[in-house]
Amino acid sequence: MIYLGYFLFLFCGITRVMASYPIWWSLAVGHQYTSLGTQPILCSSIPGLVPKQLRFCRNYVEIMPSVAEGVKIGIQECQHQFRGRRWNCTTINDNLAIFGPVLDKGHSVATRESAFVHAIASAGVAFAVTRACSEGSATICGCDTRRKGPPGEGWKWGGCSEDVEFGSMVSREFADARENRPDARSAMNRQNNEAGRVTITDHMYLKCKCHGLSGSCEVKTCWWSQPDFRVIGDYMKDKYDSASEMVVEKHRESRGWVETLRPKYTFFKPPTETDLVYYESSPNFCEPNPETGSFGTRDRICNLTSHGIDGCDLLCCGRGHDTQTEKRKEKCHCIFHWCCYVSCQECTRVYDVHTCK
Repeated sequence: MIYLGYFLFLFCGITRVMASYPIWWSLAVGHQYTSLGTQPILCSSIPGLVPKQLRFCRNYVEIMPSVAEGVKIGIQECQHQFRGRRWNCTTINDNLAIFGPVLDKGHSVATRESAFVHAIASAGVAFAVTRACSEGSATICGCDTRRKGPPGEGWKWGGCSEDVEFGSMVSREFADARENRPDARSAMNRQNNEAGRVTITDHMYLKCKCHGLSGSCEVKTCWWSQPDFRVIGDYMKDKYDSASEMVVEKHRESRGWVETLRPKYTFFKPPTETDLVYYESSPNFCEPNPETGSFGTRDRICNLTSHGIDGCDLLCCGRGHDTQTEKRKEKCHCIFHWCCYVSCQECTRVYDVHTCK
């Protein structure tokens, strides 16, 4: 169990970081998200916006619900990808700093975890805005008419090609607005934000629909489409596992001291535009720690048969695990009846559930 004292320390840590934290991510959780679709948007009431974001919000207020939706699907994808990891992308309800000190400037801001969250949130914004435009949810954008070119054999252009360039522009203008400082943290965030957006562009594909009698597919119409966001999440998770470790270099320019990043290991290939970068080691997340934002892994469900990070040995950090039985009611012995319905019985099955000590 996580004790009350831990939350008090965590709250105190959060209050110290509001000035540097991407607080606008809180649009994706709690009452702020649920109110976006039902109440007029007051940009000045959105917490944590820098002046450039505030201007953008006022100029493009009709797509702000899509921006919030993008952060939300990014967080959901993060939680899916890390569901079996020691850090499972936990968010804190009713707090503006929704990830707590895990992304705090003073503690672990430059870790792999921070790199992934920035990339998937930036990708989520681009994805949601692009999808909203193609569905006609916004009047300031629509279908992409630029990326057509000549049709192929047996198909012609049709439908609504999704305008990923517009979605990426919105993400870049909004998500990168606060990353204009000449320090290593901003350089890292800009790289990871762009990696998320470029990943969507690189995974656009030609989606087609058949036309003809009885599905003969005499003619196909095709358009450019974004992939399912799970594809983006899977790809970015691979990039998390192979992220490039960097070192910080300082040099003087006309505007003063500037921090830049360079690869720590020269015998590895330098990071590309789709690679994630980081320059601080991650905590082990085994024990609750208000300084790092770790909730620990006690009471987490683990996989007894797995030798991976989701297995009881690694996830429980060597503390061992408890096992208890759990009864679940499930549908069983289902039969299809012509025509056309399925009838099932209800069975009770017993499962072993393993949780970390």
